[in-house]
Amino acid sequence: MPSYTSRIVHLINASTSPSHIRQIQAQFIHRNLLKNSFITQHFINSCNSLDLLNEAHALLVFSKRPSHVFQYNTLFRALSHSKTPHLPFALYAHMQSASLSPNNYTFPFLLKSLADFQELQKGQMVQTHVIKLGHSNDIYVQNSLMNLYASSHEMGLCRRVFEEMRDRDVVSWTILITGFRDAEKYDDALIAFEQMQYAGVVPNRVTMVNALAACGSFGAFEMGVWIHDYIMKKGWELDVILGTALIDMYGKCGRIEEALRVFHSMEEKNNFTWNAIINGLALTKNGEQAVLWFNRMEQEGFKFDHVTLVGVLSACSRSGLVDMGRQIFRFLVEGRYGFLPGVKHYACMIDLLARAGCLDNAFRLLEEMPFEPTRSIWGSLLAGCRTHGNLELSEIAAKKLVELEPGNSAYYVVLSNLYSDMGRWDDAEKVRTLMKERGLRKDLGFSSVEWESQEPVYEAALDQLIA
Repeated sequence: MPSYTSRIVHLINASTSPSHIRQIQAQFIHRNLLKNSFITQHFINSCNSLDLLNEAHALLVFSKRPSHVFQYNTLFRALSHSKTPHLPFALYAHMQSASLSPNNYTFPFLLKSLADFQELQKGQMVQTHVIKLGHSNDIYVQNSLMNLYASSHEMGLCRRVFEEMRDRDVVSWTILITGFRDAEKYDDALIAFEQMQYAGVVPNRVTMVNALAACGSFGAFEMGVWIHDYIMKKGWELDVILGTALIDMYGKCGRIEEALRVFHSMEEKNNFTWNAIINGLALTKNGEQAVLWFNRMEQEGFKFDHVTLVGVLSACSRSGLVDMGRQIFRFLVEGRYGFLPGVKHYACMIDLLARAGCLDNAFRLLEEMPFEPTRSIWGSLLAGCRTHGNLELSEIAAKKLVELEPGNSAYYVVLSNLYSDMGRWDDAEKVRTLMKERGLRKDLGFSSVEWESQEPVYEAALDQLIA
């Protein structure tokens, strides 16, 4: 390596500040160093380590001499891990204007950046270039296109790319399964997982984690057990990610004993592991055990986070532990856990009070909280009011639900029945007329009041309320 090249590379690697980078950038321009791909690669890597990719981007964009595609790919690779919006596509546009043709290494990095920010339209533009330049059969490019569409929940487009592939590897199948899971199409995720077995493609840990998540959300207990048996037969180490996924699946399927066995078998645990156990105990209405594990978590040196508090407050709500729930919530409001309550914590507390019949307290907390009440919060209050016979508060909650979700016929029926129970026949008839005007009909199907995160807060079916 020439002595000058060695010196400049040493200076680049020794850079520790923006001022160093800008001095070297000036030397790049003055000495036309962009023609040296080796030096340019080191400069881009140094910019990346100092979070100064804007400087590397500017160097390529404003250079008089068109750079080599390798240099662009180096910057695309760095940008794909930097979470920097706009820059990757701007760099790609400049590359096009400089008449520099991208290659099959360019597209995976660029598409990853676009997927991270759900830049669907830009990604579709890039796909046309992929086809035009003859890279549509490159498996890495195809997997990157699938990931782009999956990240935007465009599973129809993702599936189309998948079906057009000549060859599919474990990454292809895992993206498809993960995409369906993230789009809450859990049955499609599990069907894809089964098809993967028939295709003879061996799953990896990422595949299994996402398949287990779909099993838990869909209640596919037998499939979850099959995955657990597969893991054991293959002798896979039950690391913190895979172990936590199993605990989460068993907890959501109501098999808390199996979840506890997995927990005890794990050598390493983290906050997610503890949260999964507490949430599983909450779902199976083991409130006192959930509180014990909550306290044990702190004793073992793990810090609570927002999810932990949602889990333990939900456990208190489901098990009727009003005093314990109030104490934990008070500590949360006082900042003893290191953060203040969010809307989901208030939702848990309102649900706890409403279930217990402390309806005035629940309504007061709803009015005083520093957030706009969500549909699930009003739903919890409504269910509690109906259970405990408070017609006045039921009316307030039902009217609010109609306002928040005017297309849900169940809320109109609840409100109409409320007015009938109160002897307000004219108001009941007005609500039924409003339903007809809006083209709504009584739906006798099951409809539960849920979190926006799809975690049930109050499982009472609205058709029980309207019966």
